[in-house]
Amino acid sequence: MPDDAAAARAAAEEESAFSHPPVDPDATATYGDHPDQVIDFYAPRGAEPASPASPAPLVVVLHGGAWRAPYDRRHITPFVDYLARRGFAVANVEYRRGTVIPAQGGEGAVAGRWPDTFDDVAAALDALPALAGELLPQADSRRTVITGHSAGGHLALWAAARHVLPADAPWRTHQPALLRGVVSLAPIADFAVAEKLDVCGNAALQLLGGDEKFAERRPYADPALLLPTGIATTLVQGRTDLVVPQAVAESYAEAAAKAGEVVGLTLLEDVGHFPLIDPAADACAVVAEEIAQLAW
Repeated sequence: MPDDAAAARAAAEEESAFSHPPVDPDATATYGDHPDQVIDFYAPRGAEPASPASPAPLVVVLHGGAWRAPYDRRHITPFVDYLARRGFAVANVEYRRGTVIPAQGGEGAVAGRWPDTFDDVAAALDALPALAGELLPQADSRRTVITGHSAGGHLALWAAARHVLPADAPWRTHQPALLRGVVSLAPIADFAVAEKLDVCGNAALQLLGGDEKFAERRPYADPALLLPTGIATTLVQGRTDLVVPQAVAESYAEAAAKAGEVVGLTLLEDVGHFPLIDPAADACAVVAEEIAQLAW
């Protein structure tokens, strides 16, 4: 258990990250019939405006929230707007999350839906180039970077690994995605370690359907088992993260190394879980720079 000072610091970081008002998109598109199958687009707002003649890199954002229904894409829009103000074109992807169910002592939320959450991320990424070309002509889809925070960090790693999924996976692609890279923020990147540490109330176990399905479905969903990808990947992790501990990111990086792939791991001192997406935090500038290193 964290000591009182660490817990208080983590609570202050979370409060700061959630203190910013949501930022409305410039355009929204659907990639399916479900209300959650939408992508919000944010035009670049840098000092040198992008245009179809001089387009900006496209950053695809997958939000976190332990794949649970109470947390939707709105909470990450201040971070999305921050990236847009740094000159990126941004696509903020929504996807189906776990259902809210009656639980002992009140309302509870299951983490994710199988296979719906994965269906949506795959469909959104497949539809994105055409949608961005129509609604965000300032975006250069040839320079796409995927980023995601926490559970969204998992989905970013998974989306970049679809070409190495098992042959019978419905989401498998025949070739790697056309990406400049992945910047995954405090990701739930290794399900075995996350289960041992009870990350987010064992959200990864819930996502895969519980104890009965966990081992069977892990090869289709766990980024630590989907290596090497051949796609440039960087993890950004706070050393004092109490939500998704540093050990999870380190385990993924070690698995990548064993598979013959070098994955960048940027560890930030005195940084917890939420400063990575908090425009008021110095850590957010580090994240933007990591994205820029791959995108530009």
